Amino acid sequence: MSTTRIPDQRAIIDRRKLASEIEALVAQHGNKSRPPVVEALKRALESGRTEMEGRLAARPSAGHAVAGGYSFLIDQLVRVIHEYVTQHTYPNANRSAGERLAIMAVGGYGRSEMAPHSDVDIAFLVGERRNAWCEQVVEAMLYLLWDLGLKVGHSTRTLDEAIRLAKDDLTIRTALLEGRYVWGDRTLYEEGERRYTREVVEGNERAFLSQKLEERNARHKRLGDSRYVVEPNVKDGKGGLRDLQTLYWIGKFIHRVSSAAELVDAGLMTQVEYRSFRRAERFLLAVRCHMHIITGRAEDRLTFDLQRQVAERMNFADRPGKSKVERFMQFYFLQAKRVGSLTGVFLAHIEDDLAKNAARKGFFAGFRPKPRLVKGYRVFGGRIAAPSDDWFRKDPVRLVEIFQIAEAEELEIHPETMRQAARDAKLIDNEVREDERANALFLELLCGRNDPEMVLRWMNETGVFGRFVPDFGKVNAQMQFDMYHHYTVDEHTIRAIGLLSQIEKGELKDDHPRATRLIHKVSSRRVAYVAALLHDIAKGRGGDHSELGAEVALELCPRFGLTESETELVSWLVLNHLLMSHTAQKRDLTDPKTIEDYVSQVQSVERLRHLAILTAVDIRAVGPGTWNSWKGQLLGELYDASSERLRLGHMRHGRKEKVAAKKGHVADLLGEKAGLVEELGTTFGDAYWIAEPVDIIALNLVHYAAARDLEHVLSVHCEYYEARGATLVTVIASDHPGLFYRIAGGIHLAGGNIIDARIHTSRTGWALDNFLVQDPHGAPFREEQQLRRIEQSISDALANRIDLTPKLAQRPLPHSRSKAFDVSPRVLFDNKASNRFTVIEVNARDRPALLNRLARVLFESRLVVHSAHITNYGERAVDTFYVTDLTGGKLVEGERQNRLEARLVEAAGDALQARLEDA
Repeated sequence: MSTTRIPDQRAIIDRRKLASEIEALVAQHGNKSRPPVVEALKRALESGRTEMEGRLAARPSAGHAVAGGYSFLIDQLVRVIHEYVTQHTYPNANRSAGERLAIMAVGGYGRSEMAPHSDVDIAFLVGERRNAWCEQVVEAMLYLLWDLGLKVGHSTRTLDEAIRLAKDDLTIRTALLEGRYVWGDRTLYEEGERRYTREVVEGNERAFLSQKLEERNARHKRLGDSRYVVEPNVKDGKGGLRDLQTLYWIGKFIHRVSSAAELVDAGLMTQVEYRSFRRAERFLLAVRCHMHIITGRAEDRLTFDLQRQVAERMNFADRPGKSKVERFMQFYFLQAKRVGSLTGVFLAHIEDDLAKNAARKGFFAGFRPKPRLVKGYRVFGGRIAAPSDDWFRKDPVRLVEIFQIAEAEELEIHPETMRQAARDAKLIDNEVREDERANALFLELLCGRNDPEMVLRWMNETGVFGRFVPDFGKVNAQMQFDMYHHYTVDEHTIRAIGLLSQIEKGELKDDHPRATRLIHKVSSRRVAYVAALLHDIAKGRGGDHSELGAEVALELCPRFGLTESETELVSWLVLNHLLMSHTAQKRDLTDPKTIEDYVSQVQSVERLRHLAILTAVDIRAVGPGTWNSWKGQLLGELYDASSERLRLGHMRHGRKEKVAAKKGHVADLLGEKAGLVEELGTTFGDAYWIAEPVDIIALNLVHYAAARDLEHVLSVHCEYYEARGATLVTVIASDHPGLFYRIAGGIHLAGGNIIDARIHTSRTGWALDNFLVQDPHGAPFREEQQLRRIEQSISDALANRIDLTPKLAQRPLPHSRSKAFDVSPRVLFDNKASNRFTVIEVNARDRPALLNRLARVLFESRLVVHSAHITNYGERAVDTFYVTDLTGGKLVEGERQNRLEARLVEAAGDALQARLEDA
């Protein structure tokens, strides 16, 4: 596809000079010339690669020139190798008609788009099958290419075979479509070209189009189905090189173009779009070349660690509020977005062309059904279109109106009109942004009852969204350089709006029953949608995005037409959109002070309802798997407790009433064993009865009674706990210092991640500790073998049968990619979050057995851990501990707190991990 001329070709490889060197080696070594010839070829390959690396370093974005240069290098080597083999290894002066051989470059090599470690895909065309001379030459050439360390994809076929296989196999049909003559029998190659067009292409255009689109959709699905995944595949991902290639393949197959430039002549692209196509292609090719050079292999996934290095190599610089890697990735996603826009317009053109051709030939030739008019727009075949080329120029408010009508009437927007909207988006100025009608239309679209997500995505593709809401334009393609967020900010926001719409329609009732009820109880649904739009609007500006976003909301909401009270509520929601998730996941919800503090910030039932809805869609829109039943349960508990407190002005029941009510509930659950409540009721204090859910208490009492009856010194029980999407691990043992950190170490060694822990001591000196555990992927352990492994590992750890420290240091971190991020350990002490405990929060990079190491420091510092709450945000872990000293008092500020902070920072840091791994 590349039409870039390669400058100073001989600096890459001088074929004549290399051929002369090989002739001299043959003359010198005769039959034993192969080893020195291979060495000469290797030197030429390495020299060419070094030259291309230098050129890329000098011009880091010169994707076409560099990819074309690598292809040129291989071309020349293949030609020299062919001449050496046919003249010196297997000379044949009088070839028969069957002894014809043509060498074709196919795949990326055929398009002259090679990265440093791309496969060399070659098709050998031969005059006839089982021709001894051709087979010998092909084999000798392949061995020489392999000796150079090249990864070669190859096929040897006669013309008849190639044509037959191309008819049956889409991969072969595509490979031959972009086949390029390299060397050998040119007449044979040209005959193949003619036959391919006549026998494979003609009459099969529509079938090729549908097969290619099917193939593309399957590829996208496999790789995340979004061009905004934060570790994109540059080659095969959505908006990547393969999508551009697909356009070219379809254009070449249907319109017989030989280069991307000819897509303009065929009317499939405008000149501006073609330049955009080349720009995106040049950038993506350059990124891929950098990745291959950095890794020394054919790497196409732009991982977090590579993002930093490629940004550096491509000369991106830090800016206030945005690091160089974030700026590089934002530019990357803008290119991917452009590829998406081009693809939509291009494919629609192709489909229209094919439909027109079919109509001309079909039974209804000449018949044209009349489109209907909707508010002046033409609607035909489920698509809405602008009636004239100057439609938006006459009234730029129509740039918003067309998207609102499309959502309300459930229509697609005609690609030609999408192209017009993208071209005319620049007409949106301050006058249009302040236009009352334009804002009313936008708000109607945002809160649409059908599919606002899809239509807002179209609006974003054209650039209209970012022009109409410039603050949204700033987060367009803005990535968040962490392992928690799977999408760019704009994509995350649009997904959140889509999830809100699905919740309102009842489509996510099973996962979000509470939000599904609440969305119909709030006094303003507009607030819910505008808050979803604005919650991350100020990311990438430096400073706290919640505070900055709240200010943006105060400006934008009146413009959109929201009332003063709606504006105040949206601004509060944006400011506090992380409050509910942080409280639920990082605080002890059974501690009355947690609820009091939360309620004092929320202050009203209306705010609480909206915050619960926004929190659900925000977490779920982060990416697949971030929402789970565990988070749902925690948020539900927080909502119910705070709702009760807000409605009644106090907690419905005091401590005694709560304990009595729980005992009654547990007795009901135990049925025949209800007597255990009476028998063991006073063995555990009120704190236990308040802290644990009734179903866990019921399990605990049966387990505790059995352990005491059997006089077990240690009893460990594991079972799948469906209500929380986790595995419940209960340990009953004689209480002694260090028990908690040892149990945590045993669980870590068995491959478990602890997400919550509650530590209790009976009045008779027995510890009863409950842990909720998941595997490294956030799923529960269910298999009998897995559960037994956890039990055995805990037993071994408590009996000192294993040395925990070195064993834990050897365990690999599930997310080894986290090393690409800088996460400085941070320790926070809070004596106000609880009336009874000091709350210690440790923020650190996630690593093997972090909880075990932190818990050990607390034990060695003579502190008692009463509960622990563990939260993960991708590469970052936040472990929260509720502690007292040995006398039951809080840890006061001063020297002891400072020493503890220093030890916790060391335990969470990289230096200690390195020392442990060395040991």
